Amino acid sequence: MDSVKLEEVVTQGVQLLTLYGMRVIGAIIILVAGRILSRFLGRTVDRAMTRGKVDEALKRFAVSIVRAAIMIFAIIAALNKFGVETTSFVAVLGAAGLAVGLALQGSLSNFAAGVLILVFKPFKIGDVVDTAGVKGKIVDVGILTTTMNTPDNQKIIIPNASVMGGTITNVNAYDTRRVDLTAGISYHDDIGKAKDLLAGILADHPAVLKEPAPVVEVVALADSSVNFVVRPWVKTADYWTVYFEVTRAIKEKMDAAGISIPFPQRDVHLHQAN
Repeated sequence: MDSVKLEEVVTQGVQLLTLYGMRVIGAIIILVAGRILSRFLGRTVDRAMTRGKVDEALKRFAVSIVRAAIMIFAIIAALNKFGVETTSFVAVLGAAGLAVGLALQGSLSNFAAGVLILVFKPFKIGDVVDTAGVKGKIVDVGILTTTMNTPDNQKIIIPNASVMGGTITNVNAYDTRRVDLTAGISYHDDIGKAKDLLAGILADHPAVLKEPAPVVEVVALADSSVNFVVRPWVKTADYWTVYFEVTRAIKEKMDAAGISIPFPQRDVHLHQAN
């Protein structure tokens, strides 16, 4: 009798071992296959994005997302081999994902904006940009934030949603820029002489480009002065050098030529009452 029971136990043990052993082997095969597939698809995405010259940060993130997604599916399939109800598991996972998404709504908005920045490249590292009420040089573009250095050497970290949610002015987008200056002369001074003097200042400056040609024209008859616009074109890197040097040259040359630069003034007439 004991031998019969022992034989039944052994038989049941073999059956369970066969059943669950095959399931364990199947689960291991699924996990290994998922691992291999995740690496393969990760390398494929990496090569495709490299050929497309996608930003390195975005490329790494996309590869990690692809690999994680494949492994999650592989784990769910492996659990299914053991009879685990994966439908409820997926539902719980989806609910948890929704809750996390609502909790991280601001971060997800910044993430989406970061992806747009990395894909469309409105600016790159080293560009001087005016955005979100801040002007400075871009030093880092991340998935969630953009880091800038201001001209007075302050570090500014801006959420990407704020960057993409407003106007972006990229100062370094083109190789050349126009310097806009205004020079005023007295109503008593000779307009032609003043114009020739201003044009000569631009012609003599080595950083002022010949093409496009600089512009010197009367723009306004103001309350106290006749105003000229002085608009030379320069290489973007020479903008501030030309701005400062031409401004100084205008003052020095006008003083030397006897042309006055008027300041706001008002004539007051006094009438004696009888």
